[in-house]
Amino acid sequence: MLCENVTYRLCHFFGVEQVAILSARQGPFNAAGASPNSAVTAMSDPAKSIVLVGLMGAGKTSVGRKLADRLGLPFIDADEEIVRAAGCSIEDIFNIYGEPAFRDVEERVVARILDEGPSVLATGGGAFMNPNIRAMVTETATSLWLRADLDALVERTSRRNDRPLLKNGDPKEILKNLMEQRYPVYAEADLTVDTGGESLEETLSAILEALDGTAPEANGAPKNEQ
Repeated sequence: MLCENVTYRLCHFFGVEQVAILSARQGPFNAAGASPNSAVTAMSDPAKSIVLVGLMGAGKTSVGRKLADRLGLPFIDADEEIVRAAGCSIEDIFNIYGEPAFRDVEERVVARILDEGPSVLATGGGAFMNPNIRAMVTETATSLWLRADLDALVERTSRRNDRPLLKNGDPKEILKNLMEQRYPVYAEADLTVDTGGESLEETLSAILEALDGTAPEANGAPKNEQ
């Protein structure tokens, strides 16, 4: 897919002036029209979005679709929304414009999604590393980390060959390094559910228990232990 007129497409999508969206930003970004809903405060509030975080291969999309269906909420995949906004594949954005440009677009997309009302949102693996995105999620949504071990991630990511971060080296070593960098930040999520060899239905049940406050972590036990 060619990345032609991407900046024009993104400016039109976000309703902003013609600016260099696909370039590194010098400061925090506030998406046009994206203002946090100050009325949304309680974790149990049905008006809050549920934001799934975790590394690639954690199951955010497959589990997220089932969770959204169970809760009667729309499901949104942030990466799919980025592709739709840019008219360009994520791999092409990485290759042509670089990762900082992709992260800029990602932040804008997540801000817009969160401002549009409650949903189940599956974010890309690097999204929650962005402090601006974490702040938006903390303010307007419930975050849930799908935590998976290295072997599970390696097996799952091997099913696809369109993951830019795994292109330049040994996927297992790259994933191991990403776990070391990102898991301490993912641990800031409101809830954590482990996912490995369980079925989708078993993982879904664990998520629903956590959201209901019946899982051990939700009842005050130590959470996010590595």
